[in-house]
Amino acid sequence: MQVTFWLLALVTLFEFVLFFLLLSFFRRLRKSEELLLKLQAGQASLLANLEQNARLEKDLITSFADRQQVLKQLDVRLEERAAELTRLLNQAEAVTRSPGFLRELILSGARQGKTPLELARSTGLSLDEVKLILAQAGQ
Repeated sequence: MQVTFWLLALVTLFEFVLFFLLLSFFRRLRKSEELLLKLQAGQASLLANLEQNARLEKDLITSFADRQQVLKQLDVRLEERAAELTRLLNQAEAVTRSPGFLRELILSGARQGKTPLELARSTGLSLDEVKLILAQAGQ
């Protein structure tokens, strides 16, 4: 009888140990499930952030391409303006170096009371040339 009692006690003790092991296993399993759920939530958040960053990057690239196009158009317009200004400067320089313009400039300066030396310096002509132009005009 005592053997049966001890055998029954040993089996009961073994069942308690198995019960606590099973309980411990289920606790760990629950913690693992909670951790897995947290990781899945974190992954969803990370994917949402990555998607938002991809959209922002796409918008940035589109904006950059648009700005590049605008800059190209502005560069073309700037080149056209530079060519026009160069043409106008060359034309103005040709006019200022023309004999008729220099003659009018000298005569106008003489009427304003400037000396032949001042007129020679301002026009880039020699003093003799200025005096000759004034003499031809009768001044």
